[in-house]
Amino acid sequence: MSEQEKEQCVTLGLAPSFGFGDRIGLATPGHVEAMKRAGNGIEPIFPQQSIREMTRTERTPQQVMDDALNGAMAAGWTGRIGADADHLKTTEDVDVTAAAGFTFFTIDPSGDVDQQADDHDEATLREKFAAARETAPWYDSYLGQSIDLPTGTMIELTEESCMRAAVKYGPAIRSALRLSDHIRNVHESTGRDYEIELSVDETDQPTTLSEHYIIAHQCLDGDMKLVSLAPRFIGDLEKGIDYIGDVAALETSLNDHAAIADLLGPYKLSLHSGSDKLSMYPALARATQGRFHVKTAGTSYLEALRAVARHDEPLFRRIVRFARSRYDTDKATYHVSATNDAVSDEDGLDAVRLEQIYLERWADVPQGLGFTEPGRQILHCTFGSTLTDPELGPAVRSVLESNPETYTEVLADHFSRHLEALAAGM
Repeated sequence: MSEQEKEQCVTLGLAPSFGFGDRIGLATPGHVEAMKRAGNGIEPIFPQQSIREMTRTERTPQQVMDDALNGAMAAGWTGRIGADADHLKTTEDVDVTAAAGFTFFTIDPSGDVDQQADDHDEATLREKFAAARETAPWYDSYLGQSIDLPTGTMIELTEESCMRAAVKYGPAIRSALRLSDHIRNVHESTGRDYEIELSVDETDQPTTLSEHYIIAHQCLDGDMKLVSLAPRFIGDLEKGIDYIGDVAALETSLNDHAAIADLLGPYKLSLHSGSDKLSMYPALARATQGRFHVKTAGTSYLEALRAVARHDEPLFRRIVRFARSRYDTDKATYHVSATNDAVSDEDGLDAVRLEQIYLERWADVPQGLGFTEPGRQILHCTFGSTLTDPELGPAVRSVLESNPETYTEVLADHFSRHLEALAAGM
């Protein structure tokens, strides 16, 4: 990919944006077609993959970039394109993705988050706080503050809320700022523009308003070029299926989070694990007044398997059997509830029922909302094992390369529904 072609990747700022992950490298024409059908002002991020996903699929940042930009050009896309180097944890991650031309850097400090902080009793919390005090020099500056949001919600930065924020996120904020400094230094040397997203969504408990306020304020005060923040929202955002929870309560919470983003930034609210969360998309768009980012990844792989199911049913059945054998191991890093025991195996299922259970069909989803079948999670979590298997991986690619029209169509149908649901709230 030439330097001139890399320049097609730009920063998108506060424009509403949608990230199309592609774990195989053949999905961008379908993503482009979805964008053309929707035509609603949402900006695309075509090159998007996390370091973890690249490791599991044995792809490099340069391959991800080249596949996405070549696919976009071949499909006739002439608009702006963002490029997301997702879930970055180290300076080496930054260096290799920046060299490939990525412009949107998602910092993931989850390894430094105390996942049990919300459950500590007072004695344990004080003990943990004393040990973590040096990582939160900001503690005293927030203690006792009250922030009156325009939604009518008051954020009270009490001793307990500030201590829990320090214990839970103190080291994470420090590591995020260090990585932000490195990103800035890299781009000052090259003269290329960049923007940063901070991901704090990979926690068991939702991000409180106090935590959101402190995290964002510290990042902005530390000169992080923050364009987007991904909190852990209330409810369950499991991989590959629709939102689980009270959407009305979620919208109330989103309004408060969006008010903080307005007050401190503005910056976008980002929805990770965004694949197939159609029931909550309008609420997200309304609450943020169109200032959002949605990140999807695994759903393009699942749609690749839908193309396989329609052109090579025996291969799809092999993949289902293989995925079931790998699921309990591969699901370890994912937030999912599906179990092999809860999902029928492929034996005895006809082709229609097999697709419904493991991929679901839009026609079978009430009111056109997102998918709910847990079988999708079994296939979703095992993508790395499947794609790197010496027989199954090449076989999947062969089906997609032999039937590009099918893959483009199922992707376009799938993602145009996502984009239209978001536009409904704008």
